[in-house]
Amino acid sequence: MLRFSRNPMKLVILLVLVIYCSLENATCNARSQESNIENFYVFNVLDYGAKGDGITYDTKAFEATWIKACKVEGSTMMVPSNYDFLVGPISFSGSHCEKNIVFQLDGRIIAPTNPKVWGLLQWLEFSKLNGICVKGKGIIDGQGSVWWKNTPLLIEEYQGDYSEVQDDYAPKIALMSSKSKGKMPRTRPAALKFYGSSNVVVTGITIQNSPKAHLKFDNCVAVQVSGITVSSPGDSPNTDGIHIQNSQNVVINSSHIACGDDCISIQTGSSAVFIHDVHCGPGHGFSIGGLGKDNTKACVSNITVQDSTLQNTMTGVRIKTWQGGSGSVQGIMFSNIHVSDVKIPIMIDQFYCDKRKCGNHTSAVAISGVSYQSIKGTYSYKPVHFACSDSVPCTGVSLAAIELKPSSEKKHFYGPYCWETYGELRTNTTPPIDCIQPDKRIPSYDSC
Repeated sequence: MLRFSRNPMKLVILLVLVIYCSLENATCNARSQESNIENFYVFNVLDYGAKGDGITYDTKAFEATWIKACKVEGSTMMVPSNYDFLVGPISFSGSHCEKNIVFQLDGRIIAPTNPKVWGLLQWLEFSKLNGICVKGKGIIDGQGSVWWKNTPLLIEEYQGDYSEVQDDYAPKIALMSSKSKGKMPRTRPAALKFYGSSNVVVTGITIQNSPKAHLKFDNCVAVQVSGITVSSPGDSPNTDGIHIQNSQNVVINSSHIACGDDCISIQTGSSAVFIHDVHCGPGHGFSIGGLGKDNTKACVSNITVQDSTLQNTMTGVRIKTWQGGSGSVQGIMFSNIHVSDVKIPIMIDQFYCDKRKCGNHTSAVAISGVSYQSIKGTYSYKPVHFACSDSVPCTGVSLAAIELKPSSEKKHFYGPYCWETYGELRTNTTPPIDCIQPDKRIPSYDSC
């Protein structure tokens, strides 16, 4: 077990598991203690004017229902099955709400395709709530194709001998003209966003075809995501499955994610994130970053991804940072991951650039204490790629039980690559990863 300067991994995993158990049995079941009057706390959108015909705008009916539901602790806002609700941008604000509200989604919520409707930067947003549960068997459909076809695709471009990885992700769509009539706005919203909330649960639902990220958490504490499905085409531009930033104590499990970008994206300010039993593909894998863009400071710590699978993705488990950034990434565990036909299963890239050209800088986000255990399966390009900074090398990188073989149908492969990467091989690996150098320095971190 690696030793970190603070927040030992064992304690972090234990803490997150405790949070997971408590959340799973708490928020979604929260109600008034007087269970005999529980039915009085169900507020159905149909009772407040919603038509559910997929043609009539139901935004005002949803707003009216929320106003009533949020005044009652432990209430349920019901979106019933067998209806299609056309809903425009809406914020379910908790500024004057009681706690432990359930948003029961059994029907289908669809986004408008009329450009004139989109005046806000989000679509479905829950903000400043204590105890919010979105659950059910329903669908959130962002109808993203009307956005994608007019949106420039950000290219994840790589340097070095694997630059051709980008070929499959080259721009296939025309840039949108801001003066064109009938075009969707340039700024694309996430389908479902939580902001500034605590004790958040999302379970059971399907989110599909989002204009951009499908599920987003920003400034949230104590988050539980389980049993959800994310579904968008592999070539849909920049459609992250789950996006986490400035959030702590997050558990994601038992979910399937197919999208056109990172299946799970972990950004600055995030810590104590525990991901397990998640299937990713198509997509770009499980990613920490990109961090440090435009010379900013980034802090990410104590992230665990385990017991998960990736199929036909661009990368597997990845840390990506921009040159010129500062801060640190530390205390990372990737364990028991199965990959199938993944281009590059294991990657650290401190030279990340999502455009044609990026400038060189000496400063970098420090990366330390990264453990890879039992990463097995097949790759279609290269098994391991560690590209670390000359001035701020990667330290404390350990690998054990790595078994990666080339996909049988492919012809051209590259071996493991390491640059300024220090750590240890705890077992023999397939293929041999002999480019890791023994740790020879104690890393110094920017305060985070």
